[in-house]
Amino acid sequence: MIRPSRRGVLTSAAVVGAAGIGAGVSAVASRPAAAGSPTASRTVPFHGSRQAGVTTPAQDSLVFAALDVTTKRAGDLADVLQRWSAAAATMTTGVPVGGPGGLGGASDEPPQDTGEAHELPAANLTVTLGYGPSLFDERFGLADRRPAALEELPALPGEQLDPTKVGGDLCLQACADDPQVAFHAVRNLVRIGRGTVRVRWMQLGFGRTSTTSTAQSTPRNLMGFKDGTANLRAEDTADLEKFVWVGGQGAPSADQEWMRGGTYLVARRIRMLIESWDRASLGEQERVIGRAKESGAPLSGTQEFDALDLDKTVHGKPAIDVAAHVRLAAPDTNGGVKMLRRGYSYTDGLDVATGQLDAGLFFIVFGNDPHQQFVPVQRRLGTHDALGEYIKHTGSGIFACPPGVQRGGAWGEGLFS
Repeated sequence: MIRPSRRGVLTSAAVVGAAGIGAGVSAVASRPAAAGSPTASRTVPFHGSRQAGVTTPAQDSLVFAALDVTTKRAGDLADVLQRWSAAAATMTTGVPVGGPGGLGGASDEPPQDTGEAHELPAANLTVTLGYGPSLFDERFGLADRRPAALEELPALPGEQLDPTKVGGDLCLQACADDPQVAFHAVRNLVRIGRGTVRVRWMQLGFGRTSTTSTAQSTPRNLMGFKDGTANLRAEDTADLEKFVWVGGQGAPSADQEWMRGGTYLVARRIRMLIESWDRASLGEQERVIGRAKESGAPLSGTQEFDALDLDKTVHGKPAIDVAAHVRLAAPDTNGGVKMLRRGYSYTDGLDVATGQLDAGLFFIVFGNDPHQQFVPVQRRLGTHDALGEYIKHTGSGIFACPPGVQRGGAWGEGLFS
């Protein structure tokens, strides 16, 4: 079982149980988008050298939860991480928490599994864990284990953050092709952690807004534009090593060995001012994004995967406007910076204060140095992007996602050992 170490934290000897809105934040070579299902299988392995849910072909639904740790005992937290690992490994196979009998048991006790995903397929479920900067305060003796890159995001231009949708000691990202399967995963993990963790804020997402595999076609966001045309893909292994994985080939060295092979997650809740956008002319919409709405082609080309020609002019003016989103987000105008995006559309009904829809993009981006990747790009976008007139950032968080869990291991081992 888990036991305290001489550092006052934990070691584990237990064996875990079963089993940017428009396209342009990162660039890859032109390629056709092949049609096909997100994965050949309906299950995604939980165990491996890297966590699933990063380069995994993006599923259709998301449940993202930021949580606070309510205990001051490191042993309690490590125990929850161990139990989460076992439960997540089981649920990703389509089996209830506790195994095939998880819905049964003694009639005077709660069942081990909540049951709403019973008889549903695993639906390519992935569960990804991250640690927030606040986890490394004085509570658990982890201050000297905080990676240098894991700092709270600075204030960024144009944001209007809701304090109830910011931060967190931990995050859980559950993605699946069935929204009930994704919700079931987070619900059960929160239930398992009750008394040790509590939800700080949560976001449900539908309709992926990025492509993370060449086997996927490019989706559209709620503005009606293709999103993720130039995203990094799972097949771009050299760029993933350089820009996504901590300590990867060509990347900055890992200053904390427990994070080697991991990555950093930045989450941004971006509300779209849909009513204003819907009143804009087609020409204005395409100028703001820098792409044709129907085809997804850059305004300097004719096909979706044509490279951006930022020098092309039409009637003496740039074909892609100087304030267009794709120009300002492109690696060529940001010192070659690339990131892996994994966003989802969201709607939270009506904003009763304004009578307008509360809907937009829940933007998730992975990189190995967010303060040198996401932050400078977002500063540029927040200052100059024409899209800023139609959006506002209302939620935010940054988390360190450790490497994957091997069979017989558990989340938290590298951090607490």
